[in-house]
Amino acid sequence: MSDATRRKAVVDTNTPPPPDTAAPRPSGTAGSRAGRPAAPGTARRGRNRATAGSGRMAALLVSPTLLVLTVVVLYPTIMALRESLYGTKGLDPKTGFISDTEPFVGLQNYADIFGAAGDRFWNAFWNTTFFTVVTVGLETVIGVAMALIMHKAFQGRALVRASILIPWAVPTAISGLLWRWIFNSDGIANALIGRQVLWTTEGFHAKVAVIIAEVWKTAPFIGLLVLAGLQVIGKEVYEAARMDGASPQRQFWHITLPLVKPALLVAVLFRCLDALRMFDLPYLLVGAQKHSVETLSMLAQNEASNVRFGPAAAYAVILFLYVFLIALGFVRLLGADVIGDGGGTARKGKRKSRLRRAPATDGAEVPA
Repeated sequence: MSDATRRKAVVDTNTPPPPDTAAPRPSGTAGSRAGRPAAPGTARRGRNRATAGSGRMAALLVSPTLLVLTVVVLYPTIMALRESLYGTKGLDPKTGFISDTEPFVGLQNYADIFGAAGDRFWNAFWNTTFFTVVTVGLETVIGVAMALIMHKAFQGRALVRASILIPWAVPTAISGLLWRWIFNSDGIANALIGRQVLWTTEGFHAKVAVIIAEVWKTAPFIGLLVLAGLQVIGKEVYEAARMDGASPQRQFWHITLPLVKPALLVAVLFRCLDALRMFDLPYLLVGAQKHSVETLSMLAQNEASNVRFGPAAAYAVILFLYVFLIALGFVRLLGADVIGDGGGTARKGKRKSRLRRAPATDGAEVPA
């Protein structure tokens, strides 16, 4: 091969290819321009598939809990509602013998509470409400004070924490028997006040005995939850407040209380729901069928023990609705702190996040 031919071959190999033979442009869902982001529809379908997969996994993990709740909550509630539509067994007017089945009375058991036979129900209803308001109010104040004491760093703090939490660890039945001995006619309570008071008989003093025993038993529960909220507050917040000249009282009202408010509201909600179902403490401390301390739970139990299952189920259903409405109202009014929703602020944040995720057009600016 001649020198001219070899030089021509070298020049041909170093020449770049023409534009028509360049690498093909990306096509399809990636867009007509190289480097253009994927179409919104494709990205949305990918997110939907990922969300569907995580939703199925979440449903699979939650299904055992839902099954247990169905067995222990939903089914008994439905059966109680069904039983409340039947009356007590009595004489069959056709045969003159005692009927083997309960007669269907519809809503008569619910209507009876508005008649002369409903005096006992309304007394139990107001006793339940009174005990809930008073005990939860006192427990909140005392529990917050306990939490502040347990949160302080001092010598012997572990012993103080243990002594504060011991009442909550004592079973309610043991607590009721203990306070029954304290409020006995010759017990410690009368020895301290120097008077002879029959605490476990009818009267307002029986209510006072139940309130004292209940507050002693469950105030540490609120203190424990508030203590958990206090421990997540950074020390630098208080240091900055002290540098600004804030007094301890101002630090409590403007720093401590707002920051522990979510934990405090959850504790108060749990205690309200528990106090509305109060049964064992007044039953053991004062006794059954005591007009002064009878609650809705005690009334339903007394009706069931006397084989009046229809009225007992009606009282239980009303108590269930009462507790449900209190919980629903509590969450709706204070939901921003209980479930961490934030109301309108959260919705605004969601709108902003959607705007950030929206694909920007050429030359347009995405609002922040």
